[in-house]
Amino acid sequence: MPRILSRRAMLAVLVFATSLAGPLAARADSALAAVAANFAETAEALLPAFRETTGHDVQLTIGSTGKLYAQIGAGAPFDLLLSADAATPARLLEDGKAVAGTDFTYAVGRLTLWSTDPDRIGADGRAALKDPDLRFVAIANPDLAPYGVAARETLQSLGLWEVLQPRIVMGQNIGQTNSMVATGAAELGFVALSAVLSPRAGTKGSRWDVPQELFAPIRQDAVLLRHGADNAAAQAFLDYLRTPGAAAVIERFGYGTDG
Repeated sequence: MPRILSRRAMLAVLVFATSLAGPLAARADSALAAVAANFAETAEALLPAFRETTGHDVQLTIGSTGKLYAQIGAGAPFDLLLSADAATPARLLEDGKAVAGTDFTYAVGRLTLWSTDPDRIGADGRAALKDPDLRFVAIANPDLAPYGVAARETLQSLGLWEVLQPRIVMGQNIGQTNSMVATGAAELGFVALSAVLSPRAGTKGSRWDVPQELFAPIRQDAVLLRHGADNAAAQAFLDYLRTPGAAAVIERFGYGTDG
C-alpha cells in the first residue's frame, strides 16, 4: 500500500529540493560579449556546446575591433571582448577598462586573397594583383580592422601598395570586405580565411593564402572587461575558449590556436 506523506514531511522534501536547486540556479549567468566581425560565425558555433556544458549564456555584439573599442570607452556594458588583434585588449588594460591578467590569444587569424571567379587567382596571387584589367581590390579599413592592417602590410611587402591605391576599396570591417567580393563589387579582396572556409560560403571561387612572412601575425586576444569582472558567464566563456573542444572548432573555421 502506498505510503502517504504528512503535510509536514512533504514541506520538508520541498525545502530540501529547493536547497539543492538553489545553488545550481545561482551559478547560471549571462554575459554580453563584444566580438570582432571576422570571428562572429565561429563564436556562434561555439555557443551551443558552451551553453550545454556550463549552463551559462553569452550574447554576441558584432563589430570592427576599432568601433568596439570606442563603444567600450564610451561605457557600453560589454563583459568581455574577443578582439581581432592583440593591441586593443592591451590598450583596454592600460585604460583601466579590463581586468589585469585575463588577456590571452584565443585565435591566430589567417589572410587570403579571394575571388568568386574560380579562374582568377592562380598559385601566385601577385599575378592576379598585377592584372591590368583589375578594377577593384577590397581590403578592410586599416584604421579600424587588424585584417586591413595585414592586407596593407602584404601589399607593401609585394611593392604594390602605392601602385594599387586607385583600385583599393575599403570595408569598415572584414565582414563588409568579404561582402564586396561576394557580390562582385570588387574582383579581388583580402579577407579572413575563415570566411572562405565557412559552411555558409556559397561560392568557393579561387584563393591565394597569403604567406605569413608578408604580414605580422594576426594574434586575436580576448580579455575580461571591468563590467564583467564579477560575471560568472563571462569568465566561464573565456575559460571555455582554452579547452581542446573549443580549439577544434576554432581550427575548423580556419584559424590557428598556437598563439
